[in-house]
Amino acid sequence: MFEQLFSLENKVALVTGGSRGIGKMIAAGFIAQGAKVYISSRKADQCDATAAELSQGNGRCISIPMDISTVDGCKALTAELQAREEKLDILVNNAGAAWGADFLEFPESGWDKVMDLNVKSPFFLTQSMYPLLKAAASDAQPAKVINIASIDGIRLNPWETYSYHASKSALIFLTRRVAARLVKDRIVVSGIAPGPFASEMNRHARDHEDEAAASTPLGRIGTPEDMAGTAIFLASRAGDYVVGDTIAVDGGHAYAKI
Repeated sequence: MFEQLFSLENKVALVTGGSRGIGKMIAAGFIAQGAKVYISSRKADQCDATAAELSQGNGRCISIPMDISTVDGCKALTAELQAREEKLDILVNNAGAAWGADFLEFPESGWDKVMDLNVKSPFFLTQSMYPLLKAAASDAQPAKVINIASIDGIRLNPWETYSYHASKSALIFLTRRVAARLVKDRIVVSGIAPGPFASEMNRHARDHEDEAAASTPLGRIGTPEDMAGTAIFLASRAGDYVVGDTIAVDGGHAYAKI
């Protein structure tokens, strides 16, 4: 009954922003559990190199480079996947951007870039991937959409990242709204709100690990196993009954820090 609880055998997954950081951690975890994983990112050379690294000769990680910051880009990525697969079991909306600037100097470009990639793209990519997700969905095995938010959508950080805060808060509630619509189609939507993981997005954790660890209630920054474990849980049979919730994976920053 429980032997295959976390298995992703015969599942097809797509991880956006999968060439590095949290997306790469999730892709590696899915592959370890038996999934065939497509990764996408804007930089083709980096995307191709990561796919080759994660495949380790088994061909289970495939690169589809694409800029999904526009609706046309989302549709183009969907078309590429439709040409290769008849269904999509798991969609991870991980691609994102951040921008920091003083309140009085914060530019419109920093607002639009972050809101487009962090909020608009997850919605329109999920919309365009709907036929593939629906094709994979059943009462016995729902399809999955996992949105990667941030604890900055739950609590404030010390930096002036206005559009990032707004976008990740929006994504958490968008996750709930889309979940309410798609659950009847047996497409389960949920989210992850990462805390301090070493990545290009979180350079503080990457470049100042000791300082980031000292400010974390659990006393360390996140590891690839921490991120992959939560994503595998949500993507597998184990997470089928988690609908609309966003799980903070942050060592205690959001809910256990005084």
